[in-house]
Amino acid sequence: MEIKQSEFITSAVKPDQYPTDNRIEIAFVGRSNVGKSSLINTLTNRRKLVKVSGTPGKTRLINFFLINNEFYFVDLPGYGYAKVSKSEKATWGSMMEKYLISRPQLKKVLLLVDSRHKPTGDDILMYEWIKHYGYEVVVVATKKDKLTKNELQRSVKVIREALKLNKDEKILFFSSLKKEGKEELLREVFGDIYPEENTEV
Repeated sequence: MEIKQSEFITSAVKPDQYPTDNRIEIAFVGRSNVGKSSLINTLTNRRKLVKVSGTPGKTRLINFFLINNEFYFVDLPGYGYAKVSKSEKATWGSMMEKYLISRPQLKKVLLLVDSRHKPTGDDILMYEWIKHYGYEVVVVATKKDKLTKNELQRSVKVIREALKLNKDEKILFFSSLKKEGKEELLREVFGDIYPEENTEV
């Protein structure tokens, strides 16, 4: 799958604001400052498609981006930012649940974790939440360029044990800085959705 076109379509906080054209959706979720915006920008070959904020926890909306005029990338709000109030966390939880509860267009959720650290309680809860609602989860470990080969091997073990992944579930390592892991991630995301196409960029 070669991404040739990408554009921001809309932001939403409730279901009646979601796109209604029934295109396939691929969602991205992770802790604030995990590198989600940079990853989406790298996949789409756009530096500023998604604004990269210097303030963690700033995104409060579900953002829809139309890709190749065929499907949507859905940027879900980051979680786990300490300075967010309890009421804001509750609002975030309700917004996320409404999206996950009844969205047949959603085919996969990419859960981003920081490869340098053990997945947090919030990461584990998010993973279990996505699985609970019956969606396929693709675990993506960001900031690969920050680790040595030995550290990468340890990271695989730590992430797999923390999330209790089964042997068939992969962990994909990604570096937005060096664009490492881009082709593998695109193949993993789209290989079974568009199996007849060459998914390499």
